[in-house]
Amino acid sequence: MDFAPSESVSTQRAPLSKEAQFYYAGLPSVPRLVGRSSTIVWEAPSGPEAYPRHKVLGTVGRHAINNVWEGNLSCKVVEHLDSKKVAWTSIDVVRISYVEESFRPVILWIGVQPESLSVEDGTEVARSCQEILVQSGIIDVDVEIRESFVTPLAGPKLLEPTVSSDATVDLRNPLTPTLGLPISGKLTPYSEGTGGFFISEGGGSKRLFLVTARHVVFKSNRNDNRTFEHKSRSAPCREVILLGDAAFTKFLASIKLEIGGKAIIIPYLERRIADAKDMAGDRGEKERKKAGDELAEAKEAVDALNTFYGEVSTHWASPDRRVLGHVIYSPPIVFGFGTEQYTQDFAVIEIDPSKIDSTNFEGNVIDLGTKIQPDVFTRMMYPNLRNAHIFEYPKDRLLRLKGTIPDKDMRHPPALDQNDEPCLMVIKHGNATGLTVGLANDIRSCVRNYHEGDTTHFSMEWAILPLDNNSGAFSKRGDSGAVVADGGGRIGGIITGGAGWRDESDITYVSSINSIMESIKVKFPKAHLNPNLRT
Repeated sequence: MDFAPSESVSTQRAPLSKEAQFYYAGLPSVPRLVGRSSTIVWEAPSGPEAYPRHKVLGTVGRHAINNVWEGNLSCKVVEHLDSKKVAWTSIDVVRISYVEESFRPVILWIGVQPESLSVEDGTEVARSCQEILVQSGIIDVDVEIRESFVTPLAGPKLLEPTVSSDATVDLRNPLTPTLGLPISGKLTPYSEGTGGFFISEGGGSKRLFLVTARHVVFKSNRNDNRTFEHKSRSAPCREVILLGDAAFTKFLASIKLEIGGKAIIIPYLERRIADAKDMAGDRGEKERKKAGDELAEAKEAVDALNTFYGEVSTHWASPDRRVLGHVIYSPPIVFGFGTEQYTQDFAVIEIDPSKIDSTNFEGNVIDLGTKIQPDVFTRMMYPNLRNAHIFEYPKDRLLRLKGTIPDKDMRHPPALDQNDEPCLMVIKHGNATGLTVGLANDIRSCVRNYHEGDTTHFSMEWAILPLDNNSGAFSKRGDSGAVVADGGGRIGGIITGGAGWRDESDITYVSSINSIMESIKVKFPKAHLNPNLRT
């Protein structure tokens, strides 16, 4: 049961400008508050060095709203907003609390287009939405409205993943056939996204396919939103490349930055060795040995990184040499697709066998990299010690994906978070934000997409929240298409969009793998998620 905190209470009123600006401080995009049903007074920061208190998002877990949301309550809220002509963009059910407080109220969180709703009207809409909740027996959930967009988050053989001691281990990841490949359409190299997961065509075929979001490799053009099929080898190809224009430039810059960092440390280590000569006994010998080993490692790293930079700038610079494959099938984008009403937004890419073959392909694996230490990452996956240990950090860093997350586990997570609420920890490796861990919400979100001519489309999406107030967003622009999986390696779906203010996403939206595979099997009946090029 939820209990209200002891704060002063006022009559209902519209938020003042400072409250609107700082009410969601701490969230990734810091969206602007439009209105709320709560009468709890928001206290503005005061004093010369005062900072607003930070808030954090949380999954719902055990609450009565879980039992009625997808029955008819969500429909009633949508119908009411539409009747009031509210330009809403998303409707999420989450917990929003101050970081330092244990009180974690459930909030019906409505996103609206910026500057589409006044604070007075927003406050009235929040109040009337709360009345709908009360009529459905939900008496302890407040309604908050914020401004928020929903946006799509859109040569040589690939390299093998290397050992953790290799100086290029994290840098080479975009050029290895692990999940999270940075891709774009060759015709639209300015629009970048992420390769989601591999599938085999099955039925004895050796063809390897990669699944991503359609809007990553096709322009968002309502007039051209129709099924694409590449039926003939002689027909023109819609090619897909690794690393679009901006991504390739950024990739080269990251290698040079790493070289510079290693080069800076070399003189420092040489000074340590020189100073150690004046130290007596074992202390000096230990310092000389330690600094000497680090110096040798740094010099070796600089050599390896310079070689790597030369290979990339020489062999991968031309987009023609970065062609990964071509789109073989993509149905039109459909919002509210099927009985579950997810967004149908996927494209199937046939991989060029000269890029990925039995010598470098490990299957559907996520490279966990070396930036997050194994012990830290393992703790992130286990917020509650009572959870069953389904995750074990792989000795080669490659988390092998197998199976799918049933829809029932998405709605009724089998694990607990740090507050003993049901939760499901998930991970993804995306083009824009790399490796992140998030919290899968157990209540699906209502999403409304706006298009030219003021047409709108409705869908229901699986919502992923940031891990905590320090983790940053789970995804951002450029992560569209990335696969989302749990610690046991079960695939949950691919990222199709996110809700937030400016370029940050407070909430990430995912289309279910079960819906995607059902659609893929209409075209490729034998397709499966366990591709193996070594048999």
